[in-house]
Amino acid sequence: MRQAKERLKHSREALETGNYPYVVRQCQEAVELALKAALRIAGIEPPKWHDVGPILRRERSRFPGWFQEMIDELASISRSLRKERELAMYGDEELGLPPEELYTRIDAEQAVRLAEKVVGAATRLLGEAEKTAGL
Repeated sequence: MRQAKERLKHSREALETGNYPYVVRQCQEAVELALKAALRIAGIEPPKWHDVGPILRRERSRFPGWFQEMIDELASISRSLRKERELAMYGDEELGLPPEELYTRIDAEQAVRLAEKVVGAATRLLGEAEKTAGL
């Protein structure tokens, strides 16, 4: 979770400097790390791929009710940002467009909002798990 929060912090900084592709990339990484943390909290070893949404849906019953209600949305966020991962880093190689020509402030702001939602949910899940464990 620490790494997810750090990436979210860097995405907000990059938003202010106008580095929109970097914002999207950092948000994707924050979402991936937060959801993998959520899987670990539930006792599930996360896979080595980037979009863990299908695993969340399959293992829905292992999470508290409030988190279960969010899983479809969290999985959708994971899938949509996963699709942007390479484009945000390398651009669209087929069209010869660099990342800077693909993303706007609107894209970056949306990525931050989505990542904040996922990181917030995973943070709450971790807090509840720590409380239950007496940590």
